[in-house]
Amino acid sequence: MQHIVTLLIAILIFGLIIGIHEFGHFIVAKLNHIQVNEFAIGMGPKLLHFRKGETTYSLRLFPIGGFCSMEGEDQSSENPNAFEKKAVWRRMLVVLAGAFMNLVLGFVLITVLLCTSTKIPSTVIARFAETTNSAGETVTASESERSGLRVGDKIIAIDGSHILSATDLIYKLQTTETDSYDVTVKRDGARVVVENVKFHNDNTDGLLDFAVEGKSKNPVNVVTYAAKDTAATAKLIWMSLVELVSGKYSLQDLSGPVGTVSVIEQAASSGENLLERVQSVMNLTIFITVNVGVFNLLPIPGLDGSRFVFLLIEAIRRKPVPKNREAMVHLIGMAALFLLMILVTVQDITRFFLS
Repeated sequence: MQHIVTLLIAILIFGLIIGIHEFGHFIVAKLNHIQVNEFAIGMGPKLLHFRKGETTYSLRLFPIGGFCSMEGEDQSSENPNAFEKKAVWRRMLVVLAGAFMNLVLGFVLITVLLCTSTKIPSTVIARFAETTNSAGETVTASESERSGLRVGDKIIAIDGSHILSATDLIYKLQTTETDSYDVTVKRDGARVVVENVKFHNDNTDGLLDFAVEGKSKNPVNVVTYAAKDTAATAKLIWMSLVELVSGKYSLQDLSGPVGTVSVIEQAASSGENLLERVQSVMNLTIFITVNVGVFNLLPIPGLDGSRFVFLLIEAIRRKPVPKNREAMVHLIGMAALFLLMILVTVQDITRFFLS
């Protein structure tokens, strides 16, 4: 029963993320009077479909993708409302709208999560870990306090990397393989660089040896922090992609739809009550949707980022790249992405049975 519930949650998450992405392309295309032939959620055979006006709306069998098929997108068309007949800047907006909507979804979900919290997180140090020594005195258990950080310091950068939110801060500490950091803080209105800071909690042996200040929950603080945390999540995903290309991570560290379902099951079962489990699933959904948005902006053939590059070339040359050449590039890119997905899925399945 647990596996069925997990599968339904996974389908709901994938459907939401794919649907909002394709809706971005769809609504911007409609606003620019571009004919949309089909708006589909899922891939493969149609399960349900209906037609309204010029557009067929369909739900397909496999919840691993979707598409917004526009007239004149991949083939020439004489229709005045065809994609290729519109100004290049309008087509750029359509291409970028899908990834933008994924980021908007992440922002909205973060906002919802913040509204369920009593306080809004910050990067201001509220207190350090403490312990009791043999004489019964309360002393610091925080290596970062001994290194020079103070209560009230607002952490704005670590080793030159700007810190946007608590998410950014935690990711930086957990993924950087170093013993000490140069931490830039805002202290008494001035920027101060504290060198060779070490983080260690004597009580837990973990890196987090301080607690951050919680701000009051009001519309300004909620929206401001949600925007910063969305940017921080996008940043850490970008950094992860860079580390993947640089060789820090390998193909074995990647996970596809099957592996993601397993992670969703873990998220859905973590927490002491229903609210905490829902929050855990929402946090995972935020990570996935922002990941989809950032990944789609990469200039990889077959993705929105590559289509944007072709439009940028057209804007500079003042004439489009021949459709057959562009189509061939996208076809090769999509074939490579599908091959990668197959390899990662096989790896996920093998990992599942061996675990």
